[in-house]
Amino acid sequence: MHTLIIENLYEELLGCWNQGDAKGMASLFTGDASIVGFDGSQYTGSAEFEENLEKIFSHHKVASYVGEIRDLRLLSPDICMLQAVVGMIPPGKSDLDPSKNAIQTVLFQYADEWKIVLFQNTPAQFHGNPEASEMLTRELRGLVPVGA
Repeated sequence: MHTLIIENLYEELLGCWNQGDAKGMASLFTGDASIVGFDGSQYTGSAEFEENLEKIFSHHKVASYVGEIRDLRLLSPDICMLQAVVGMIPPGKSDLDPSKNAIQTVLFQYADEWKIVLFQNTPAQFHGNPEASEMLTRELRGLVPVGA
């Protein structure tokens, strides 16, 4: 039961990004959440995150995420960890930009409802292992919607 809720929240997270919905995305986080973006930018709490997302979405047409959950573990009755791989499709394109592939780690905490307490978005660079990078890109390309 918990895992289905967490999976749905994660899908909502990616969907809000893809729709440029800063308010919706930030609403998935706790007021004191820790967020680390792809570029290393750090935010504390849903309000600060929403403010920065608004700036991003108002000044840029962002790439769209495709992703796949790789691991989902209930660490305690009120903490769940999710790890996923993601790729991004640049605006106006129909294929991934492999340089934007990432590994996401998300911790969810339950306190009346499940919310994100930690989000870490790490570039999947695989330094010295181009085969791993190519393999991940092939896997993620399988998730790209036809006609994207």
